[in-house]
Amino acid sequence: MNEFLIGLQFLTRIFVVKQSVWTEKSFGESVKYFPAVGAVLGIICAVLVGAINLLNLPLFTGAVGFASLIILTGGIHCDGLMDSADGLFSGREREKILEIMKDSRAGSFGVVSMILVAAIEISTLIELVLLSTWFLCTAIYSAPIIGRLMMVVTIGAFPYARETGMGKAFAQFTTRRTIIFATCETILFLLPLNFIDPIFFLCAAAASLVALIVTWKFASFSTEKIGGVTGDVYGAVTTLVEMFVPITFLLIGNFLR
Repeated sequence: MNEFLIGLQFLTRIFVVKQSVWTEKSFGESVKYFPAVGAVLGIICAVLVGAINLLNLPLFTGAVGFASLIILTGGIHCDGLMDSADGLFSGREREKILEIMKDSRAGSFGVVSMILVAAIEISTLIELVLLSTWFLCTAIYSAPIIGRLMMVVTIGAFPYARETGMGKAFAQFTTRRTIIFATCETILFLLPLNFIDPIFFLCAAAASLVALIVTWKFASFSTEKIGGVTGDVYGAVTTLVEMFVPITFLLIGNFLR
């Protein structure tokens, strides 16, 4: 339970119990509970967006759906996307890329990447509003769960690029068993969708496959450039997956409609 609370506090702005002293072991072992953190975020966002959708304002609902997750996480993963884009697409050598990624200032690649993700995700959510409230809510619920599973996969399957860093503890204590645990956890959280309508579970399964492909491609690209992944890449993967999950729901929903 302590590791879950650590993960919840680190990945979100939700504080159940204020913790200021973490051991490296408990910090690293919190990784296996990341999908559970995603489930908390997914429930909050789905309920919020479902309620707002009652106002019959699709543009506003789509914008709130995108903004709610950023607000709940403090934009930590968006920052990772922007830093990763600035560094990995800079065309520089490894050490310079790592230096750029560590710089807190946003560059042109980072800004453009975030604008593109925001535009695509908001427009996707608006289309989901028009398609079905249930498709909208189940997509928003599933996205942060699958996104954090893919963060676990990235941490466990790819080497950490820096000698030191906050993500080092994650990588040090994440094993194949951690990935298996997080995968079973994800299935457990997504399985209730099957009782609402099997099509929603099918969408979540398809979205997980798409997410795995996106994760593997992006993490492999990072490994090719800098010899591994960093905390920024963890955030970038999560942000990209949270964009592709609603897209998958939308495509399948339109196909079956």
